[in-house]
Amino acid sequence: MGTRAAVLGASGFAGAELLRILEVHPEIQVTAASASSQVGKALIEAYPALRSLAHLSFVSVEEALESDVDIVFSSLPQKAGMELFSLQEGPKVVDLGGDFRLDDPGRYRDWFGEPHANPDALGSWVYGLTELHRDRIADADRVANPGCYPTAALLALLPLVSAGMIEPDRIHIDAKSGVSGAGRAGGEGFDFCSANENLSPYKVTGHKHIAEIEQELALAAGRQARVSFVPHLVPMNRGLLASCVAQAVPGSSEGDFSGVLADAYRDEPFVRVLLGGVPHTKRLSGTNFAEVAVHFDARTGRVLAFGAIDNLGKGAAGQAVQNANLMLGLSETTGLGDRPLVP
Repeated sequence: MGTRAAVLGASGFAGAELLRILEVHPEIQVTAASASSQVGKALIEAYPALRSLAHLSFVSVEEALESDVDIVFSSLPQKAGMELFSLQEGPKVVDLGGDFRLDDPGRYRDWFGEPHANPDALGSWVYGLTELHRDRIADADRVANPGCYPTAALLALLPLVSAGMIEPDRIHIDAKSGVSGAGRAGGEGFDFCSANENLSPYKVTGHKHIAEIEQELALAAGRQARVSFVPHLVPMNRGLLASCVAQAVPGSSEGDFSGVLADAYRDEPFVRVLLGGVPHTKRLSGTNFAEVAVHFDARTGRVLAFGAIDNLGKGAAGQAVQNANLMLGLSETTGLGDRPLVP
């Protein structure tokens, strides 16, 4: 038997995507899956295609954690993880929730409106944007998977900020995601009748993802970062595109920006740099790939940087498995296919 894994929150969209990926992973075997609303129900009843998991039934979170596993993938609601993973002991953990993405308890309180239940743990978890923190992730036992919107935006922006080519405190991010990004229990406005044939922004100020975006941009810039961020819900199942507008430093040219992205991601297995092109979400559906591109508007002096991912792939389950592979000493591409779901 290879590495034994538990998937918490396995009845949600990200949990289901984890099961789909891990079912064919050659080194990681799912031995426990929790879903509080479906305890006792056979996994194959919920996911008929996952036939190799037919011997498993959904269990409670407590039962899953008490089972003999080497790594836990947690796709539970906000605040659940900070109680469950209060200690650094036990199996390795990749948390797909937002409980441990920020490294400062004060910053957490400012953005979430209440104190963190486990403030001493903040800062000990590694922010799991693989391309940025690969070495730290490989040595980590606790990794906080980034949000889907931050993943796309940061992949587009970080090389440009690190190179000092754009102003880190004058960035606007316009992002659009498929409905699955809201989760299976998205709530009012995320049902079919509301989302179909509709396009609308939501949480146009103060979105929680701003905190982790600014945190990582500030680390790259070595100074304060400030972004405005407007997410939109689009009537498609999966896929995410972040269009980022920033102010260029004087004296830059189109080739300078493209060259920075190309150099940054030259050896990255999951990031495609589109020189002269723009990303398309459909090319990424069902994969862990990201597409990034940058264009310079010389007339306004603004930089237009684009990042596209599958919100359930590189934005959630795919990146979680990529991080787990590193944590387990495996090639980070193990079990992560390269063929999109087309059409």
